[in-house]
Amino acid sequence: MRRLFLFFLLNILITPMLLAQVVLSDEQQLQIDTIQILENVHEEQDPRLTKMLGWHIENNKRKNGIDGFRVEIFSNRDMKKIQQTKIEFISKFPELPVHIIFKAPIFKIRVGDFRTKNEALKLQKKIQKNYPGSFIVPDIIEFPLLKQKNYE
Repeated sequence: MRRLFLFFLLNILITPMLLAQVVLSDEQQLQIDTIQILENVHEEQDPRLTKMLGWHIENNKRKNGIDGFRVEIFSNRDMKKIQQTKIEFISKFPELPVHIIFKAPIFKIRVGDFRTKNEALKLQKKIQKNYPGSFIVPDIIEFPLLKQKNYE
């Protein structure tokens, strides 16, 4: 009798849950999530904040990059030496971006696009054996590419 009672009780509780399950396509689910999110957003902000945010966006567009760090590996007045060093570096580290900068009268080779000094320090330690005079410099770096996460 006790087992029968438990069976009916569980059946009464579980059946409505099973019937409540609806399978939606990814597109339908995204649309529902987006609508629910937008309904819950209530924005009140000072107009000065909007103006400041607009100024910040425009300032970043003008800079054509963001504040970051690079590792300077070589500087010289002779463009041929600069080109040779660049080719040598690319052959050893093909995955890193190389930038040649001219600040009169010197050409400089800077490598990497790092958002933090810590990231640049890792590269500097990695290349220290080949380029002992390398050092970290603050610079305007290119916007980093966003890596797509593959969940499959």
